[in-house]
Amino acid sequence: MTSTIPTPVTTNFDEIDRVIASLHCHRDKWEQTSISQRLAYLQSCLDRTITIADDWTMAACQAKGIEPQSSLAGEELVAGAISTVRNIRLLMTTLQAGGRLPPPKRQREDGQFVAQVLPANTIERLLYLGYRGEVWLEPGTLPTQGRIYRQPTASKVGLILGAGNISAIVAMDVLSKLFSENQVVIVKMNPVNAYMGTYLAQAFAPLIQAGSLQIVYGGAEVGEYLCQHPQIETIHITGSHRTHDAIVWGATQGEQQERKAARTPRLTKPITSELGCVTPILVVPGTWSKSDLTFQARQVASTIAHNASFNCASGQLLVTSSGWAQQDEFLAAVRRELAAVPPRQAYYPGAQDRYRAFLDKYPQSEPLGAHTPEIVPWTIIPDVPAVVGEYALTEEAFCGVLAQVSIESQSTPEFLTKAIEFANDRVWGTLSCTVLIDAQTQQKYRSEFDSAIASLQYGAIGVNIWSAMLFYLGSTTWGAYPGNTLADIGSGIGFVHNSYLFDRPQKSVVYAPFRIFPTPAWFVTHKHLLGMARQLLKFEAYPTWRNLAGVVIAALRG
Repeated sequence: MTSTIPTPVTTNFDEIDRVIASLHCHRDKWEQTSISQRLAYLQSCLDRTITIADDWTMAACQAKGIEPQSSLAGEELVAGAISTVRNIRLLMTTLQAGGRLPPPKRQREDGQFVAQVLPANTIERLLYLGYRGEVWLEPGTLPTQGRIYRQPTASKVGLILGAGNISAIVAMDVLSKLFSENQVVIVKMNPVNAYMGTYLAQAFAPLIQAGSLQIVYGGAEVGEYLCQHPQIETIHITGSHRTHDAIVWGATQGEQQERKAARTPRLTKPITSELGCVTPILVVPGTWSKSDLTFQARQVASTIAHNASFNCASGQLLVTSSGWAQQDEFLAAVRRELAAVPPRQAYYPGAQDRYRAFLDKYPQSEPLGAHTPEIVPWTIIPDVPAVVGEYALTEEAFCGVLAQVSIESQSTPEFLTKAIEFANDRVWGTLSCTVLIDAQTQQKYRSEFDSAIASLQYGAIGVNIWSAMLFYLGSTTWGAYPGNTLADIGSGIGFVHNSYLFDRPQKSVVYAPFRIFPTPAWFVTHKHLLGMARQLLKFEAYPTWRNLAGVVIAALRG
């Protein structure tokens, strides 16, 4: 399918000056906007998002080569309008509590605070049966929330350089900047999905009319102009660490190296970022049934196939134990499940070049389909060395590649120790990590497992659930593990979403049952995803018992 969606015209610099000046003039008005008025804006945006959800979804499907009436179209509905609606509703709940909605909290033995944010109520306990979602706060800090509503600060003009892959990213970044950080916002849409600006403008029309949000279009030259504009006070980017360094340190590697050595960045404005990751999937050895092996193989395959693997949280590194008796059987199941997934259009720029670079590095690569100018086949790279600097450990593929690493270990505790060290120290990025572990093993090695989760230096950790779901949930935080610097940016600096408005989050962890039922929405094998997603949209907007029943009935058909 070829997209017929027109590309918006590049915004000229005079128009950019005008809209930034308008935002600058509206800073004080937004700062003084009451919580009740902010709630009214959010309610209007929620209702508008529901109204345009089908058109939004169809546009994304056309651009990505997905049949708009197929079950797979549900993937775009979830990754677009539904994620946005959920984030709006959660922010509304927090604002209704004055910015300080209090979740249950506990203190670890070392004094670190952990807040349970999922499930938040009885109806969520049924929807997310057996799940537990937590936000871990930075050690040595108190679990304070809603700083901008406790101690209002002067509003600033913030620039968002939008992501080109998942359509909800820019919408949720806007919500974070406006309602969590008190900034008025100008968005530059990414050229890859600039068409989504039309739907963002419709959904967030009340904020645009209020003078608190503006949307512009263009490529690198527009981005450069915006970043250097004297009235732009903060910047947030979702994209590549290379793009970040070009903005902050200079256009060439030589200039970047010189500036980093001299500690003289070319851009000194505050900048936050979410810049990707070589996302590991740590498979803790245990005794799995054949159906367990199949289920988890489908989960692994889904983390790669979702959005044609153009996700910063796509599974890229499958980490297993050399001493696991079922290692070969599991790897065979992953091959089988991934090979059964129909190929997707490689719509994201540079995919073919990145794919060929991996093929050149790893002649043992196993493509599971035909490689064409439009298709990057799902590809497994077995037996990648677990050594510092290895290409597959340090280079984000951003295409359908799954590298496999075997950690030398003969017991579960040994694997946990070595796998955590490997993930923390030898794998590039700290954005997200997935851990698969059966209930019996988790119970048997409870202390070792808890210690492993505490030691994992990732901003989003999914236990038996794809870590990308922490992006969707919204009550969890999304961003790199703290500690990166402008000179060594890694996966970025700062958090978004964070609907509970925690002042100092460290990371989020979501625990799910080893076998999730019904078929999870992120599984590519879901047979009724579009129908289920349409019911989920109603529920996320208005979480009533009737709407929950609609989700459950549709989900059971998956």
